[in-house]
Amino acid sequence: MNSIPSVDLKDFLSEDPAKKGHFVKSIGKAYEEIGFVALKGHFLDDTLVDNLYKEVKNFFELPLAVKQKYEIPEIAGQRGYVSFGKESAKGKKEGDLKEFWHFGQYIKAEEKEKYGYPDNVEVAELPDFNKIGKETYQMLEKTAKYVLRALALHLNLNETYFDDYIRNGNSILRPIHYPPIKQEPKEAVRAAAHGDINLITLLMGAQGRGLQVQNHKGEWLDAIAQPDELMINVGDMLSRHTNNKLKSTIHRVVNPPKELWSTSRYSIPFFMHPVSDMKLDVLSNCTDENNPKQFEDITAGEFLTERLIELGLIKK
Repeated sequence: MNSIPSVDLKDFLSEDPAKKGHFVKSIGKAYEEIGFVALKGHFLDDTLVDNLYKEVKNFFELPLAVKQKYEIPEIAGQRGYVSFGKESAKGKKEGDLKEFWHFGQYIKAEEKEKYGYPDNVEVAELPDFNKIGKETYQMLEKTAKYVLRALALHLNLNETYFDDYIRNGNSILRPIHYPPIKQEPKEAVRAAAHGDINLITLLMGAQGRGLQVQNHKGEWLDAIAQPDELMINVGDMLSRHTNNKLKSTIHRVVNPPKELWSTSRYSIPFFMHPVSDMKLDVLSNCTDENNPKQFEDITAGEFLTERLIELGLIKK
C-alpha cells in the first residue's frame, strides 16, 4: 500500500448495513496493510478545533518560567507540561525537538481512588485552555470508541468488546509544539521514528508535510490529512493483542526544509489507552498454525510502564 486510505465514520454510524459493512472492511484492510487511515465524520466540530488551536498556541507562547510551573517530574510527565527535548524515541539518545502538554482522563470523584490516575493540571493563566482541552478529550474518546467497535467486528469479536476496557481508560490528549529550528540539528528531528504504545492514536494537525509513515517495503510515505480528517493509527498494544494482524506502523515527524525552519508546527494526538488491568494476551482467533502466538502475556499497565522507562520518562 503506497498511500493512506480515507474512510468516513458516518458510514459506520448509519442505519445502512451495507455502508457499515463497507467501513468495517475498509478500515480493517487498511490496518492490516499499513496501520493508518484518514477519518472523516468524527465528533469534533470546526469551532471546537479552532478554539483548541487558539488555546494551545496561547499556552505555548507563555514565558518558559510560567510553563515550567506546570511541569511535574514525579508523575513522569503523565499530566501537565513536558519541556523541550525531554522525550526521546525508543533507542534514541537525542531528545525530540518538541515541548508538549498532557490532558488525562476525567474521572468522577467517587471513582478516583479505584483508578489512581494523577489529577489533571489546571493552567491558572488560561481557564479556557482547561475547558476546551476537556471537551476535545471527550469528543476524541467518543470517536475512538466507534473506531474500536468497527475493529472488533473486523476481528470477529462482539461489537462492544473494547467498551469496558476503554471506559475510564488511561488515555492522553497531547498538544505538541515543535518550535522554530534555530540551528542545524546534529541528529535530532521533531519526532524520531517510533511506534505508539497504546491501542489507537487519533491525530489532529496532520495537514501539510512532516508526518511520514513507513510501509512494509521500508519506504517513507507522506501522511497528509484533509482539514476535516483525523489521522488514526494502530498502537503497539492493539498490534500485540491481535498477534500483529493489525499493524502498529513506524512513523516520524521530519524537520521541514531550511526555508521553513522559522515556523512552528502544532500537532495534537489523542492516545487511546485501556484501563491498566486489561490483559493484552494474544486473541485466540488471531493465531493458527501459520501464525503462532508471537507475544508473551502482559497487562496494559505493565506494558505502559516498560515503555515509559524506555522513553526516559520513568527512571529505573
